[in-house]
Amino acid sequence: MVMKIYNTLTRQIEEIVPLEPGIIKMYSCGPTVYRNIHIGNLRTFTMADWLRRAFEYRGYQVLHVKNITDVGHMRQEMLDRGEDKIIAQARKEGKTSAQIAHFYTESFLDDEASLHILPAHIFPRATQHVSEMIMIIQRLLEKGMAYAAGGNVYYDTQKFADYGKLSGNEVENMVAVNNEAIDPNRRHQEDFALWKLAEEGREMAWDSPWGRGFPGWHIECSAMSMKYLGEHFDIHTGGVDNIFPHHEDEIAQSEGYSGGPFVNYWIHAQHLLADGQKMAKSTGNAYIRTEIEQRGFDPLALRMFYTTALYRSRLNFTFRALQSSQVALLRLRNLAYQLFLRADQGQLRDHVRPTHTHWDDEFLQAVEDDLNMPRAMAIIWQLLRSTQDDPTAKIGLLLDFDRILGFDLYNYLFSAAPRQACDPQFSLSTVPDKVKATVLQREQLRQHNDYTRADQLRQQINQSGYATRDSRAGTLVVPRRLEDEFHVLSSARDVADDSLKADLYDFSINLLAHNNRADLERCIQSICCHAGDQKLEILVVENGSTDDTLTYLQQLARQQHSPGDQDNAVSIKVLFVDHNMGFGAGRNATLRASRGKYIVLLDTSIELKDQEIWSLLRNTLDDPNVGLAGPYGLVTTDLKEFAEAAGPDVDAIEGYCMAFRRALLHEVGWLNEKFRFYRLADVYYSFMFKTSGYRVVTIPQLQDLVIKHPHREWYSLSEEEQRTKSKKNYDIFRTRWHHGQSLLTANYQPAQRWLGHDHPHHLEGSHTHPVEELPAPGVMHSHKHQHWPDHDHEHPHYHTKS
Repeated sequence: MVMKIYNTLTRQIEEIVPLEPGIIKMYSCGPTVYRNIHIGNLRTFTMADWLRRAFEYRGYQVLHVKNITDVGHMRQEMLDRGEDKIIAQARKEGKTSAQIAHFYTESFLDDEASLHILPAHIFPRATQHVSEMIMIIQRLLEKGMAYAAGGNVYYDTQKFADYGKLSGNEVENMVAVNNEAIDPNRRHQEDFALWKLAEEGREMAWDSPWGRGFPGWHIECSAMSMKYLGEHFDIHTGGVDNIFPHHEDEIAQSEGYSGGPFVNYWIHAQHLLADGQKMAKSTGNAYIRTEIEQRGFDPLALRMFYTTALYRSRLNFTFRALQSSQVALLRLRNLAYQLFLRADQGQLRDHVRPTHTHWDDEFLQAVEDDLNMPRAMAIIWQLLRSTQDDPTAKIGLLLDFDRILGFDLYNYLFSAAPRQACDPQFSLSTVPDKVKATVLQREQLRQHNDYTRADQLRQQINQSGYATRDSRAGTLVVPRRLEDEFHVLSSARDVADDSLKADLYDFSINLLAHNNRADLERCIQSICCHAGDQKLEILVVENGSTDDTLTYLQQLARQQHSPGDQDNAVSIKVLFVDHNMGFGAGRNATLRASRGKYIVLLDTSIELKDQEIWSLLRNTLDDPNVGLAGPYGLVTTDLKEFAEAAGPDVDAIEGYCMAFRRALLHEVGWLNEKFRFYRLADVYYSFMFKTSGYRVVTIPQLQDLVIKHPHREWYSLSEEEQRTKSKKNYDIFRTRWHHGQSLLTANYQPAQRWLGHDHPHHLEGSHTHPVEELPAPGVMHSHKHQHWPDHDHEHPHYHTKS
């Protein structure tokens, strides 16, 4: 075997030569078991699985170790706060740390099994190897590679000459990374903790020569890998986010301890992205395997999806891309089954290895060329399309190659699943009784050649979310794919911009849906109940839900209006997306599609109580000096702390309910799509109205016309998650509006505010165009305008030729 792989340590593709002939010793950074791993983590584990399978296919003996970190994710900033993520999660869930670790360990093992990832031969737990960690730390202290200070023990990075060789980081970059957690006990800011003194009452702590404490994150992997694989072994895998500081620090402490090399080949999988961003819980785009299944996908569709890009290339996740991979998986299974029916099944059951062919050379060449799985899959499709090989040979090759691919085709073919997939009676048993009755009635009509009425029933079945496929054996009924039934968006810009089109409704009420079925349904029902004589439209972005919110919105989208008297029905339009676009992008999607004279951005925690809300909003917003209005206002004096205020003039309207004239959209602009989370997005958008010269006002009477229920998304987060998300959004706000003191109501000076866009103080306020410079009628252009001495904005407008 000549497996060539990109080695992060040497920054080049190298042939893997094991330290011991015929044996591969391999360590994979496993999960920290305080929550479910996401599908980006699963991509990394699948990469390691392909690598292991390839070696085993070639006859190597592989010893694979994958750690379970059940102490906590000991990043330096977490250590300095004395916070252990497992303990924090245990407090949140009312369980012990051991219970939390056990629960999420089992969840992780289920995730790997669902993707047919081979279990590691050894799953060492960090809590069971603290003595080994202490031993390594003691040796490092004896060698002068570490020092004790303040009850903690630190690794002295300046005693290791090669520090930074894996990541290529310079010392100044390492200091910058650690600036968030300045520790006066460290000699150098790039030094890292090996052992940390436990705070009073800490649950997960151990006795040590330096007092009762707990290990740092990095020392765990060094202790567990060296115990089971030796001080020097072949391969270490992980994600690119592990390179620094985790793997860099592993090398330093391990080689400092042993005095020799630690790992020969460092192999890292790139990030899985969503909407161009790294998949992470803090970003709100970290899907887990069970959520993927709840959305209707086979977990092995994820494995197929991972084959679409080289493991060390970034891969952008969307449900649409995953749907394509699910189609590919079904096609692979179907082609395999068709071959299976024509093959010698006895040979297949006995795993008789086909004779060597050129397919073996081409497939293995792709796999062994830096795990080029996209190329390997292309060869699989070529094999299945070929007409030169008999069915037994072709399916035999496919099953043999699947020992590396890992799609579990052997068990699939010898199970009942492929026969059930094309069995009309079985498909009928899986659908609701109402749909089943309609299908049977349609079959009777077809038998009597009444195809007109049969087609009508087929449309009814389609409207129920199912498709029919007629065959000699009967009618197969399968769920319709989302994109077959609805237009599915990838970004807000995929929505046609209707903001300049004529008003069709009095109000457009814009909602965001993401795993909030109960709140969403309550909110929509209250709008419909209190529509009065207003012509309303509700626009909902289905922002990547993985619970029954999706099913509920599919039902709404099919009826397109509220139930009841259709003369006064509320129009309902659902915008489906192929991933969680985030808060700002979701809002923009609804804004682009809105056709009401007034737009109301409503949070689903709000329940309407009275139809008077519409007249109050209309009367306030018809004042041309008012830009934004709502029931709840905020003021600030320092752009840091915001307090509730009665108004009427305020600095911001809270996002529970904020309304404005749709005609202002092109002047004020869209929401900033960096806001993936809702916090402070309302304040940011309020300032956009203020800088455009409009008042931001409260309508206190509205508070009596709505019920503000607890905000489910906020209270579902831990305190740490609340802090992290709020800080991230505040940084977005502060970057844009740190100079906005003159906009504040506390600093308001009437003489400093220039109303109207023809005010002589405006930039270019007196600008005129020669006729030849005028744009074509209906073509928008803009000039800079000022309503404040220190703020300007672009004012788009049209010219008409007289």
